[in-house]
Amino acid sequence: MNQQAPLHFVFYFAAPPDKVWEGFVSSESNRIIFGGAGLEVDLKPGSPMNWVGAGADGARSIYVRGEVLQSEPPKLLQYTFALGSSSKVSRVTIELVPESEATKVSVTHDQWAEDDTGYASCADGWPRILSRLKTLIETGKTFKPH
Repeated sequence: MNQQAPLHFVFYFAAPPDKVWEGFVSSESNRIIFGGAGLEVDLKPGSPMNWVGAGADGARSIYVRGEVLQSEPPKLLQYTFALGSSSKVSRVTIELVPESEATKVSVTHDQWAEDDTGYASCADGWPRILSRLKTLIETGKTFKPH
């Protein structure tokens, strides 16, 4: 099966890698970034990784689900990714590299099925998510999602 092109984003955060790592994996920062959806994860390979919150009816809803593939704090996090109940699964790799006064954050979202309809929303969403996380880590607050 053909695949869509990988999405790749690079941002520089004015913070050390351990603080940036915490921003990616803490339920609290995820709740702030995603407007109430928290992250449920045990950072061990094979463990589930789910972003959950209240659905339109108030019941628990899984917005994004995945499985941890690799976790090397505070350098590397890799996991599978599927929107809601979609059967289409892709892969996210987050790499953190210390620089003199910043952390280089590289996010690669690949292994997309050709017909994965989540591709467009992720292409639009990743820059927004990373911008919100960068702002939160650097200032302690962030802007509302669109």
